[in-house]
Amino acid sequence: MTATAVILQHRGVLRVAGADRVAFLQGIVSNDVERASRNSAIWTAFLTPQGKFLHEFFLAEQGPGETGAFLLDCEAERAADLARRLKLYKLRARVTVEPLEDFAVAALFGAGALEKLGLPAEPGSTTLFGGGLAFVDPRLAALGIRAILPKATAQQVLSEAGFAAGNLADYDALRIAAGAPDGSRDLEVEKSTLLESGFDELHGVDWDKGCYMGQELTARTKYRGLVKKRLVPVEIAGPAPEAGTPITCDGKEAGILRSAVAHNGGSLGLALLRLDALEDGAPLMAGESAVTLKKPAWANF
Repeated sequence: MTATAVILQHRGVLRVAGADRVAFLQGIVSNDVERASRNSAIWTAFLTPQGKFLHEFFLAEQGPGETGAFLLDCEAERAADLARRLKLYKLRARVTVEPLEDFAVAALFGAGALEKLGLPAEPGSTTLFGGGLAFVDPRLAALGIRAILPKATAQQVLSEAGFAAGNLADYDALRIAAGAPDGSRDLEVEKSTLLESGFDELHGVDWDKGCYMGQELTARTKYRGLVKKRLVPVEIAGPAPEAGTPITCDGKEAGILRSAVAHNGGSLGLALLRLDALEDGAPLMAGESAVTLKKPAWANF
């Protein structure tokens, strides 16, 4: 596919600013905020105290020092909830949390996408672009670039940079085939865990940083080998069933379908599947459609 750009209408932007922003976020999210800089963006999650998913977002630095800020690429419809929850932990920290409604998030991918912005194939690599920021997806360089741009000029900036206009289905086909989740489209709020959702292998959790919300249970799950399910790409024969369709193995429930997209006469989807069902090797079904696991090379299970 030629270099393509898609404005992700379902994503929004929050700005976290202030002298204490690093320490403030460090005690809340799953990744090491100190790794975020003008040269490197990260992907991270905000969990419940019980280690269950609340929000995922990309974090990029807008400027260093006390006058700098972080830009958070998050779910648009849930951005107000994320901002509210962050403010609950503000206490006396010198930080502000505000929506940037005049900024948009775009996905840039396809042949030559990284070269057009002079970015190396290194997850998280960041550059200034079009009045905003662009960074290689911190999960996998194969997912291309994410850009945070002023809404008023985003389409023009992307076109002038040599990107053809695409649509969400184009990006979803890439993302789902790679096994990368997209917020609450794939992760169930207050139920999903990081390790079943690929956050470990996709660089969304740091095991050496200090405590954060939900850290104790996340670590216990890892070190005791308690992961029983995984979110994985699947190929579906025919049209994709609706999200939430149960996936069965020999007539018994083996998992559930999350997001899906039409692809090459069939469909691709992300499904949360029981590992013991995968070990059986028996055929998987979603309704009347046959389902085939497409384990990504990065997945460790």
